[in-house]
Amino acid sequence: MSLERQIISPDNAVEGPALYNPEQATFVPDRTLSVAPMMEWTDCHARYFLRLLAPRTLLFTEMVPALAVWHNDPTRFLAYSPEEHPLAVQFGGADPEHLAHCARLAEAWGYDEVNLNVGCPSDRVQAGAFGACLMAEPDRVADCVAAMRESCRLPVTVKHRIGVDDLDNYDFLAGFVERVAAAGCQTFYVHARKAWLKGLSPKENREIPPLDYARVHRLKRDFPQLEVVLNGGITALEEIETALQEGLDGVMVGREAYGNPWALAGWDRALYGAAGAGVPDRHAAVRAFLPYVEAQLAAGARLQHLARHILGLFNGCPGGRRWRRHISEQAHKDGAGPEVIEQALALVPEGRAVA
Repeated sequence: MSLERQIISPDNAVEGPALYNPEQATFVPDRTLSVAPMMEWTDCHARYFLRLLAPRTLLFTEMVPALAVWHNDPTRFLAYSPEEHPLAVQFGGADPEHLAHCARLAEAWGYDEVNLNVGCPSDRVQAGAFGACLMAEPDRVADCVAAMRESCRLPVTVKHRIGVDDLDNYDFLAGFVERVAAAGCQTFYVHARKAWLKGLSPKENREIPPLDYARVHRLKRDFPQLEVVLNGGITALEEIETALQEGLDGVMVGREAYGNPWALAGWDRALYGAAGAGVPDRHAAVRAFLPYVEAQLAAGARLQHLARHILGLFNGCPGGRRWRRHISEQAHKDGAGPEVIEQALALVPEGRAVA
């Protein structure tokens, strides 16, 4: 697709590999493998790059605050490249009216899925009384889901924790899922850690509360009619395959997919087959990304905002440290262009990158 038509909007929506078409039956994305929404990480540039590596993995936007969309031009929050499909948008909020408005826009902008954040524990999110705070308010979450479902024909899904603060037992989790499912949600992305709202940073909330995969597996057994996707701590193909073999419907990977993106390419190929796989090697991935970089720089973007997403591509390869160091030292400079990436690529011996 021509780079002259980078950004998709309601006015220039075009058919993508998984683009929802309101004239047809609702498209249901394959959730076998997905990349988690990560604030300041999974922006449009990162998603474009990850799509080159993993053509069939479901990608997510960063969390988009519903209140910001309500009060501002949605272009700032919802614009994306059509190559990013299949693509889900995640909203954070607690007002059914605001979230219904966002869901309508998500459909108009051609997203494949709309997701509600019920897991983020950051101070900013807590101040807005949404994210992980909503775990303690299943009725409110149900109201939000119902409003979103009534306003669009996209699948409306929820990403949540297994508990919050002292609400940390299986009965609570099952009751939460049962109530939200009754409002029409059929897909639950379950981060297998509870959230501590006081005393832990967002980073600590991703690491300190212990993982409890067994609770997620039990949830699937007790609600076989629902789609249950496991999130949290997954770093290897063997773990993904085990979760799927044991009955879960999908696996969502976060930091490992971003920090070691070539691993994501391998997972996509292993789960979906070699036919239709992405670029053949890491050098090819960089070369495929360069036209996008050039187009974005011409539109006013800065190289550092694009290049930061590819730093982990050559992890474990000869020259990988030189690659990272050159980009880190040069990409932030005024006037830095694609030649910085090309120079860094020349520091990595071609044909010797490990699989």
